[in-house]
Amino acid sequence: MSQKYIGTKIIAALAMTRLAYNDYRGWTLPTDENGADEGYLVEYLDGGKPNHPDHVGYISWSPKEQFDKAYRPVGGLSFGLAIEALKQGHRVARAGWNGKGMWLVLDPGSTVAEVRPGSAYHKAGVTGSFTINPHVDMKTATGEMQPGWLASQTDMLADDWVILG
Repeated sequence: MSQKYIGTKIIAALAMTRLAYNDYRGWTLPTDENGADEGYLVEYLDGGKPNHPDHVGYISWSPKEQFDKAYRPVGGLSFGLAIEALKQGHRVARAGWNGKGMWLVLDPGSTVAEVRPGSAYHKAGVTGSFTINPHVDMKTATGEMQPGWLASQTDMLADDWVILG
């Protein structure tokens, strides 16, 4: 029995009919396909071997209806999609934030092999090695990094998240 999947990836896309895609690839349109079908040339940028000399990623064609159900522009994202982008290593921000230059990044966490003398951990009596868990940090409007940023209800329900890079 087949299993259901949900995907989240960042792609590049260009509106293109089925016929235009076939022409682009140097292929003949199969007789049982409609060349006027609207769709997109999709380029997967997250790995995979390029299959066309003019692209750095793997390309394929997607019908418009399926494309529109699967993808959204990288602006105007939900909080859930912003979290997925963070997990992929991208910086994200709210379009509605009132501070300039503010964004979030996911710190994957780290292992501290030895407590530094004079550090807050040392002063608190922590000894030996320990793990700092993954967390979201914010670049503030004043240029500082704020570790452990927490989302407000407004942030979680907003659909104005953008991917910065």
